[in-house]
Amino acid sequence: MAGSTTSRTLTVLLCLGLCQGWWDQVQAGIPPKPSIWADPGPIISKGSPATIWCQGSLQADGYILYKDRGSEPWMTSIPEASIEKTGFLIQSMSSQNAGPYQCAYSTGGSLSQLSEPLLLVVAGEHSAPSLSAHPGLVVASGENVSLLCSSQSTWDTFHLLKERGAEPPQHRKSEWRSSERRWQAVFPVGPVSSSQGGTYRCYGSSNSTPNVWSQSSDPLHLGVTDYTVGNLIHLGVSGLILVVLGVLLFEAWHSRRRPHHAASG
Repeated sequence: MAGSTTSRTLTVLLCLGLCQGWWDQVQAGIPPKPSIWADPGPIISKGSPATIWCQGSLQADGYILYKDRGSEPWMTSIPEASIEKTGFLIQSMSSQNAGPYQCAYSTGGSLSQLSEPLLLVVAGEHSAPSLSAHPGLVVASGENVSLLCSSQSTWDTFHLLKERGAEPPQHRKSEWRSSERRWQAVFPVGPVSSSQGGTYRCYGSSNSTPNVWSQSSDPLHLGVTDYTVGNLIHLGVSGLILVVLGVLLFEAWHSRRRPHHAASG
């Protein structure tokens, strides 16, 4: 898309009118920065399509997408009327598309501030690590659990991601375990709550290509049981045992009194 005639024309027009003196603009009067996000998300499987969305203003007459903090536009777009956002399509995600992106929009002859950086990661370039949970896949609320990501392949960093979670991925440097002949990283979770239950995956990456991740591990589902319910069950069982013991003691005491009453009679 960036190499098409239309895109080059848009780039020239936008830069002639808006990019000149970009770094010398006075902050006063510059439109506020837009928001930026990726669909279906910031971690894209190799070969899959992705759309980078930039949302600015209904008055915006043009959008610019920058890659790798470059000063030259990577893509440009003119929004449809009465729509305050535009999408930049990546037809097939590859390692060349991975990296940080920022966007800006133009309105009334002024270029907005740059958006916050959006990091796109491509996953699926190499073999997958494995993911396990210790002490187990089911843990009571309030307890601790560790998720272990490991691989025989050499990875500098492991990444842990919770599906449908609002939290960003966790990252940990890998360590070589000679006894197991594997690279691994431990992700402590806890004291756990019900919100931390769900499906997790992990990935590996190298320092030379930090935005190119391995294939995903098999999904791991972590179950969190309600600690309060467990306590009630324990209390109920304990109470039942006490009742049974009380009945047995009462019967034993009553049986010892019977001979005494018979002798008195």
